[in-house]
Amino acid sequence: MPFAFTLGVLLRNMAVANKDALYAQADWADRCVPALLGLTSEQMAAMGDDRIGRALDRLYQADRAALQTEVVLRAVRNFQVVLEELHNDSTSITFSGNYRNATGRPLWGRRAVHIANGFNKDHRPDLKQMLWVLTVSADGAVPVHYRVWDGNTADDRTHLDTWHTLTKVVGGPDFLYVADCKLCNRATMRVIDTNGGRFLTVLPRNRAEDAWFRNWLQDHEPAWQEVSRSKPCGGSDGPEDVWRVFEAPVPSAEGYRIVWVWNSSKAVQDADFRQRGIQKASASLESLAHRLAGPRSRLRTREAVEKAVADAVGQSATRWIKTQAQEVPQESSRKEGPGRPSPNSRYVRETRMRWCLSWMVDVDKVKADARSDGMFPLITNDRGLDPGDALGKYKYQPFLEKRHQQLKTVHHVTPVCLKNEGRIEALLLLHFMGLLIHSLLERALRQAMVKADVGQLPLSPEERSCHAPTADRVLSLFADVQFHYLYQKGILLKVFGPQLTELQGQVLDLLEISSNQFVPTWSR
Repeated sequence: MPFAFTLGVLLRNMAVANKDALYAQADWADRCVPALLGLTSEQMAAMGDDRIGRALDRLYQADRAALQTEVVLRAVRNFQVVLEELHNDSTSITFSGNYRNATGRPLWGRRAVHIANGFNKDHRPDLKQMLWVLTVSADGAVPVHYRVWDGNTADDRTHLDTWHTLTKVVGGPDFLYVADCKLCNRATMRVIDTNGGRFLTVLPRNRAEDAWFRNWLQDHEPAWQEVSRSKPCGGSDGPEDVWRVFEAPVPSAEGYRIVWVWNSSKAVQDADFRQRGIQKASASLESLAHRLAGPRSRLRTREAVEKAVADAVGQSATRWIKTQAQEVPQESSRKEGPGRPSPNSRYVRETRMRWCLSWMVDVDKVKADARSDGMFPLITNDRGLDPGDALGKYKYQPFLEKRHQQLKTVHHVTPVCLKNEGRIEALLLLHFMGLLIHSLLERALRQAMVKADVGQLPLSPEERSCHAPTADRVLSLFADVQFHYLYQKGILLKVFGPQLTELQGQVLDLLEISSNQFVPTWSR
């Protein structure tokens, strides 16, 4: 059996079942109709995990980049996916094994990925990882490119390679490239700008332009433009969620536009964060002051005391708390000589130096920071982009993050433990194709619902309404579809097809799939 058939079965499992380990593929395939998997009964019997492993080895040795590009271009052409706006983000794929040999070694004539410790976005710094970088379109969050990097790779190093690859996929640089603040690198932005590309990202807090605007706010009132206003989620009676934008009067040091955004919910969160930080720092300082005043304090030097004060305040609240540590004399008396005290006992007065800690909240800085609560800046080189549109395009980023979540939950990509890192890289290509299939299914169904004026479908558990169906829910709807075979003395007499429900028929009609696909015209 060709290895391509084996990989085809594995990809179908990712797209439909999503929960079967490699060693369970044979059991899953055995429950399926061989013809629908492109296999014969004899080939089904050869579907073992050893064969899957060898197939992944062959896929690793193939030109996976060309294969990925060809698959994406066909999907874009066949489904008319718009590539005018592309969103990029990364996540870490965590590993349970040690992978001592996965150090970027040559594997079948090419360098394999280095599975190493790095900044783990799943909050598991104790485990090794590789970096998964994904780019999707703003038209249905359809994946158009991915690449895996060494586990200790910084995000800002990945953007130029990704952007150059995307120009080849799109056919030129005429698209808006949207990413998080790691894109705000002078060299990266300059290359994109000088090559005719457009970008949109967040200006980091450590940039001088951020500090300048927050100082400018102290005696200026921006002419905010309201972009949107919506009711709270769940229909509660809380305050509305308001978004406003304002283009900074001064561009960035590179000459790019800076668009400031204000959000009412973020303003409340910023104020709460600051208040909690001040309260926590005050409680820690009070506890430290009590320790310093005690007779058993081991903090004797100024360096030790200042370090303890800094640890108590913390980085988040150090801007709003003023502290002062002074060494003051403390008098005490002790009985002279041994023995129990008596009316004739003599006492000696002693003076020891103790540290006295005082602190206060810097009200002026609190008021100054409160002026910019709820604000963050976007930076772009797109001169024709309206400030409100810039915010709307950046707010599409969570749809990309949903793809990362889908990769780790629906597709169960972690934890990964295979024989070598080459098989892992090959497996991730299949996961990318699985994501592509799911995204196209979701996009087609949601577009059909809009066209047919169907506001919702009862696809959620307990037949609750679902306004934006996911591929996982759609596939779960058809998970129990079965065919039954009637045999007599080894001879197939009849095949009984499934009776589709009304909801299944409605979904098939929206997807323009004929129900005749479920009429048995084949046999084992």
